[in-house]
Amino acid sequence: MEKPTDLVIKFYSAFQQGDYKTMQTCYHPDTMFSDELFPLLKGRQVKAMWHMLVDNGKDSGLQITFDNVRASGGKIECDWEARYRLSMTGRNIQNKIHARFEISDDLIVRHVDHFDFYRWAGMAFGIKGVVLGWAPFFKHKVQQAVGQRLQKFIDNHSEYQSAIKK
Repeated sequence: MEKPTDLVIKFYSAFQQGDYKTMQTCYHPDTMFSDELFPLLKGRQVKAMWHMLVDNGKDSGLQITFDNVRASGGKIECDWEARYRLSMTGRNIQNKIHARFEISDDLIVRHVDHFDFYRWAGMAFGIKGVVLGWAPFFKHKVQQAVGQRLQKFIDNHSEYQSAIKK
């Protein structure tokens, strides 16, 4: 890569096109990912997550935009937005996310996304999300449900199997 920001641009451009395989090539084998729904994924789990999200996005009308890709203190940051229909509830989501990346050997070794879980929960679950979205137990319950979906996806895709044996 000419610049570390090019890798992040490549990643989100591939995401916009629904090209999870190119997205996966942007990650180091020992990468780590974290966000409000997936608190800690490693290696192949990260690659499986993007594969699952892209596959689900085909039925949910997933639209990705990104901007403000910049280098800051040795890290890369950007803002991105995902618009989709959540399959669990059928509700429309417009999630604004701030991403931070650490790059090593021209690959992403750490990727942390931040978004407002309370805002997301309100969109995702309506009044239930508004009432309970602030509560740690509710967030944990959502994380467990999302984690189970990822585990089921991994169980059905042999290329990710070793991720669950770690």
